Amino acid sequence: MTIKQQGAALTQLILWLLVLVNTAGLGCYYYLNYIKVQQIPNMVGTWSGENVTVSDEKGYKVWGVKTVTITEQQDRRFRGTFTYPDGTKNFFGVIYPDNKSFTWVSTPSKGFNHGRILDDNTIGACYVEAYEAATAGCATLTRQ
Repeated sequence: MTIKQQGAALTQLILWLLVLVNTAGLGCYYYLNYIKVQQIPNMVGTWSGENVTVSDEKGYKVWGVKTVTITEQQDRRFRGTFTYPDGTKNFFGVIYPDNKSFTWVSTPSKGFNHGRILDDNTIGACYVEAYEAATAGCATLTRQ
């Protein structure tokens, strides 16, 4: 084999290695993204914990146990009800693509509930409302 043929064979080998590495890299990328999509947390269940708030109107307040029941979930979207001392409300929400953060809203409410999935059976949920009835409050909720 001549030096010219050896150089061409080496170039061809390097090109095939690059194709192989590129193909393996793309395969890993798509596999990891597929697995990531499949790991959307299941939020269905009954969650409860102590609710604490602060506002001008009511000051620092401990509301007692707040119960949240997520009745259904489709992919990142979910809906349910929450019960607190003033009654029960329906809500619906979404889990963000980080699979940790979520937001839910209720039609009669003027604020938003932002939360974080802390582990499979614990979430932190914080309600904020602006304007005249400005309020901020959080509850650490465990799955029952």
